[in-house]
Amino acid sequence: MTSQQLPIALTQGDPAGIGPDITLVAWAKRKEFGLPPFILVGDPDVIASRGHLLGINANVTICEPEQTTSIFPDALPVFPIPVGFEVQVGQPHVGAALSTIKAIETAVSLTVEKRTSAVVTNPIAKSVLYEAGFGFPGHTEFLAELANKLTGRVCKPVMMIAGPKLRVVPVTIHIPVKDVPAALTEELIIETCRIIAAGLRDKFGIEAPRLAVAGLNPHAGEDGAIGIEDRDIIHPATIQLRKDGIDAFGPLPADTMFHEAARRRYDVAVCMYHDQALIPAKALGFDDSVNITLGLPFIRTSPDHGTAFGIAGQGIANESSLVAALKMASEIAARQVTA
Repeated sequence: MTSQQLPIALTQGDPAGIGPDITLVAWAKRKEFGLPPFILVGDPDVIASRGHLLGINANVTICEPEQTTSIFPDALPVFPIPVGFEVQVGQPHVGAALSTIKAIETAVSLTVEKRTSAVVTNPIAKSVLYEAGFGFPGHTEFLAELANKLTGRVCKPVMMIAGPKLRVVPVTIHIPVKDVPAALTEELIIETCRIIAAGLRDKFGIEAPRLAVAGLNPHAGEDGAIGIEDRDIIHPATIQLRKDGIDAFGPLPADTMFHEAARRRYDVAVCMYHDQALIPAKALGFDDSVNITLGLPFIRTSPDHGTAFGIAGQGIANESSLVAALKMASEIAARQVTA
């Protein structure tokens, strides 16, 4: 079996959330969406029970990744990771945390071992995992630790949100806004942009990526009049990046970077903090944007939304972002095989 034929490993996410819902709908519409074969890494009883609730008979079948391609047209393949107790739809429980973590670890292992082509992760509830002792801010940091443990490579993960109209990367991610100025350094911006440029070449086939770098302060600081970070940190970083042959320009006023004409001038917007990046990304592609982690030695994408416990099991969760994540993972895997 070639890498291009390998299935995608899809984690269940929090079993009480909408991960099982959107997985079932995506599989049920697999022909309509032209989805690549995927194997769900999770609890077969949870997915079968949710299917019964939603009226979707997925003919859940426990199997190995190598059997996925032949099973996928007629049944939903599952690599079993039992939760260990009866899950209540929409009711997160710390008792499910270990299986959620185990599913992520297993999907990564299968992909590193080249039994699957990519990892796609359904949404997790970080608060539930923290209660169980999870020691990472989120998926991204945990995946970097797994990559280091399994491959011996120290990775700096970079979170990109990619939609039909916009790609964005936040240089700082899950930290309070008040801590952002102190966290920003010239070295951090340069390292992040190097990983972005390499990722756009490797994963998206963009030979000469254009990086638009946002300023931190209003009007990009107005040469120090409204904050010095843009002048003293961000601008020197872009100068060094251009010396290194990377087409990075800025700092740019963030309030003028995201209209249609401005977006034509770059391939990715590099933002200084979480909401500066994710607000425009979600405004322009809420249902079909994808979270992709750059800087890892394997492909990882995910839907760009949370667990949505309040609508789990009601048949109203939107599967579009998961469908986009599965397609993007498959396209990247195929591109890397043929490169």
